[in-house]
Amino acid sequence: MLVALPTSPAVAGKFNAVINGKSHHFNSTYDWNENNFGLGIEHEFDSVSAWRTTVMANGFRDSTDKMSYMAGAGLHRRLFETERLSGFYVYAGLNAFIMARDDVEDSKPFPGLLPSVSIGNEKIGFNLTYLPRQAVEVTTQSNIVDPTISGILFVQFKVSLEQLLP
Repeated sequence: MLVALPTSPAVAGKFNAVINGKSHHFNSTYDWNENNFGLGIEHEFDSVSAWRTTVMANGFRDSTDKMSYMAGAGLHRRLFETERLSGFYVYAGLNAFIMARDDVEDSKPFPGLLPSVSIGNEKIGFNLTYLPRQAVEVTTQSNIVDPTISGILFVQFKVSLEQLLP
């Protein structure tokens, strides 16, 4: 059944392996973990409109160097797209997700909604997500507070599974 899943019309589109990489904690005086290594998967559904939808799930080392897990969906507007450079694109939009972190109510799942930008082509790309300070304080109700931080930028590298599988 899993072998037939990628050929099903309901999931027509493109699968990407996601490698979580780096983060940057803006204006922070704390020594946060900024090597957020982890793995995930992303599926981009086929679309003929200017909007693209994705679903994703991944696990990664968070800012406190503990494992965090998230699953969600994104809606992004195509800002630029060309057939040249193997289908180069720039998309911007929002990702809605459920996340579990050790420092937020002992890993009780919580919802989130964050802006993101995706830049790449048919083979490789990057996802950039920004977490403003207000989102950290209000959404997560984390028991770790950094009064100096103004936001966090996350970077993920993605590669088409077609590039990895025969």
